[in-house]
Amino acid sequence: MELALLLPVVVLLLLAVLQVGLLARDVVLVTHASREAVRAAATDPDPAAARQAAAASSGLDADRLTVTVAGRGPAGGRVRVEVVYRAETTVPLVGHLIGDRTIRGDATMRVETPP
Repeated sequence: MELALLLPVVVLLLLAVLQVGLLARDVVLVTHASREAVRAAATDPDPAAARQAAAASSGLDADRLTVTVAGRGPAGGRVRVEVVYRAETTVPLVGHLIGDRTIRGDATMRVETPP
């Protein structure tokens, strides 16, 4: 009898842990995407190169990804890239309770001279 009462609570907790783990994975992927995007922005003046690098390197859904390049100046200056990702919460039962989350990552790198 006690198992029948406790089992739904245990399953709900396990699903919540799974959803938090998926969101933590997305945080790591957004951090990686921002590093790849700033690396591309430091070597290529085209802002589209940073977006392509972020989308290609991370495996994140490109439709939910926003990449902003700011401050790209001459060689030796700094370029800053901000990556914003709207993470979808898809785990049954708990995903709808948590709702989609916005994850942000940024990185700064020195602008390199073109080859």
